[in-house]
Amino acid sequence: GTGKTTVALGLAIVAGEATLVDCDVEEPDDHLFLGGKGDLVEEVTIPVARVDEDKCTHCGECARACVFGAIAVVKDQVIVVDDMCHGCGVCGLVCPEDAIHEERRRIGEVTLQERNGLHLYTGFLDIGQPLATPLITRLKTLAPDNGLQILDSPPGTACPVVETIKNTDHCLLVTEPTPFGLFDLTMAVDMIRELGVPFSVVVNRDREGYEELDRYLEKEGVPVHMRIPDSMEIAKLYSRGLHFVEAMPEWRERFSRLLDELTGGGAR
Repeated sequence: GTGKTTVALGLAIVAGEATLVDCDVEEPDDHLFLGGKGDLVEEVTIPVARVDEDKCTHCGECARACVFGAIAVVKDQVIVVDDMCHGCGVCGLVCPEDAIHEERRRIGEVTLQERNGLHLYTGFLDIGQPLATPLITRLKTLAPDNGLQILDSPPGTACPVVETIKNTDHCLLVTEPTPFGLFDLTMAVDMIRELGVPFSVVVNRDREGYEELDRYLEKEGVPVHMRIPDSMEIAKLYSRGLHFVEAMPEWRERFSRLLDELTGGGAR
């Protein structure tokens, strides 16, 4: 990846007392640096539609109302595709025969780890489940918001990212000096501006030879809080499951300064 976990975990470690929330529920990895998966907090479920065939007249109103295409009416049978059902409840509202009810379906779980004042809440999306956003919504609800809270976001700009970022005080975008890094950053900046969330940038694996990134940041007026070099020493520590802020005092100090810059107003 580009380095979101590197930055989020580094900030959480130097903070001491903090809540770190791993919202990259399809590929969470913060827990790997803290020694395990943690204790189960909750199995997360979502509602899915179920049809009472004794009441159903197969009028097709439910299928026409479902914007996700999760319901099909074929002759005298109603087919509900669970993986496409978002649990919005519209089908039940439009059914003239009151023939639709909801059942709960598991999509994943939330765990908690604690270490030296750091509380890590992690969402694990079950294998094969396509809906990450409802799990992230529940994960954010379960994680306490009574102090410093750091959210480790999924990559990209799709719904799981938007759900993670909305209602936060500041978004720290992590990029790298490559054409792919710049392309992804431009999309992320456009998204953040639509959400109206204040943001800044950390450049990871920084090195000379790709000036286009700096030209873009200057043109768009995007502040850069930190540059992490493309370092073999950092990479070796990371490969052993060690964050470099714990092994390199100079980087602990830099991350501490970054945290102070970000939390001047009590960012969460």
